[in-house]
Amino acid sequence: MNARISRATEFFNGLRGKRVAVCGIGRNNTPVVKQFLQYGAIVTACDRRTRDQLGEQEAQTLEALGATLCLGEEYLDHLESMDMILRTPGMKPYLKPFEEARARGIEVTSEMELFFALCPAPIYAVTGSDGKTTTTSIIAGLLRAAGKTVHLGGNIGRPLLPDIETVRPTDVAVVEISSFQLTRMTQSPHVAVVTNVAPNHLDWHTDMQEYIEAKRNLVAFQTAADRAVLNADNEITAGFISHVRGECLHFSRRAPQEGAWLSEDGMLCVTKDGKTTPVVAAKDIRLPGVHNVENFLAAFAALWGEVSPEVMAAFAKEFGGVAHRCELVRERDGVRWYNDSIGTSPSRTIAGLKAFDRKVILIAGGYDKHIPYDPLGPVAHETVKMAILLGATAPAIEAAIRAHGELPIARVATMEEAVETAARLSQSGDIVFMSPASASFDLYKNFEERGEHFRRLVEAL
Repeated sequence: MNARISRATEFFNGLRGKRVAVCGIGRNNTPVVKQFLQYGAIVTACDRRTRDQLGEQEAQTLEALGATLCLGEEYLDHLESMDMILRTPGMKPYLKPFEEARARGIEVTSEMELFFALCPAPIYAVTGSDGKTTTTSIIAGLLRAAGKTVHLGGNIGRPLLPDIETVRPTDVAVVEISSFQLTRMTQSPHVAVVTNVAPNHLDWHTDMQEYIEAKRNLVAFQTAADRAVLNADNEITAGFISHVRGECLHFSRRAPQEGAWLSEDGMLCVTKDGKTTPVVAAKDIRLPGVHNVENFLAAFAALWGEVSPEVMAAFAKEFGGVAHRCELVRERDGVRWYNDSIGTSPSRTIAGLKAFDRKVILIAGGYDKHIPYDPLGPVAHETVKMAILLGATAPAIEAAIRAHGELPIARVATMEEAVETAARLSQSGDIVFMSPASASFDLYKNFEERGEHFRRLVEAL
């Protein structure tokens, strides 16, 4: 039996009777609670929410599985009796109760860290401020097209630890990983892809430097046998090269690289060991926008030598994208409606705006992550014919736009009102683009819920 398979089996067999606190009850940790209970662990599920806020159905489900609940403001007050603590990605790893637990010798870890430690298969992981979900999905799709059994998960919405014992050494794991998950992480994947780094999540991170350092952790603990793929067009990611111990490939749509690059005549090419291979024409990629050209370049560099150029080209011509990412919802009376709920930062929305060949009606605004909106202003004047703004960030987005001149702007209170306004003011040939440039937590649980709501409203028109 493979040594790392044995490590996973040994780990789970050793859980019986261990006291484990799972801190943060959400979609990633609930399956882990069930998994640990099945192996005989004594699990306490901890959450800041009260029982009413959590929901009686969720509470009863966890209790029926055998978990003890510790809810409310004091949910982290009794960790000293635990043998292990698992934090949810959204909880800072350096909270005082966690630091006190470490000082007592208690292991503080996470679902993702355990998966990295126990996985017997090669791990391909993607992080970045923008493009990581699409790039992760492209890598997973290309590996499947090449005949691999792929385990896809992480920040993309599915925990991988519950499936660890089904992962074989001949399989591959493809992981999207966020800055929350990378903060203080001391393990890196076999192939690491950093799509870009721009201001994001500054409501959670202490400052921009901490955010950068979290992203850098993806490559910081690689070995000489591993591969790092960095964006040569992004100053911050390009600077990570000094931390790369193994092979480093770059991707760029501006200049030839040792890695993947876009030629002047529009071909996505890969250069490796002095040999250049054209793979596919940018015009033949089904996903619109230069940002998706970059996503494919990153994936090609990550998989060069593992997936043939022919498979890469065929996949690029067929891949239709991921839900909530420049997703065409419908065309109604000559108006095309796009759902880009994943646009949770200005840079992400800017990339989406540049994907279209005409000015759009933009629906934007949401939860305030304390990131600057100044870069959105000049791009909006080039790409937006009207902005419909809602949420806590609406004033900041409007100010960024107004700083560059006049543009029709409507302020609304709800997504229903935003869709109704766009429907009333749009004409045949228009594009309505919902890309908030903001997080969703003011009105929704997550960007998926926001995107689904938008989709339902548009389909009901």
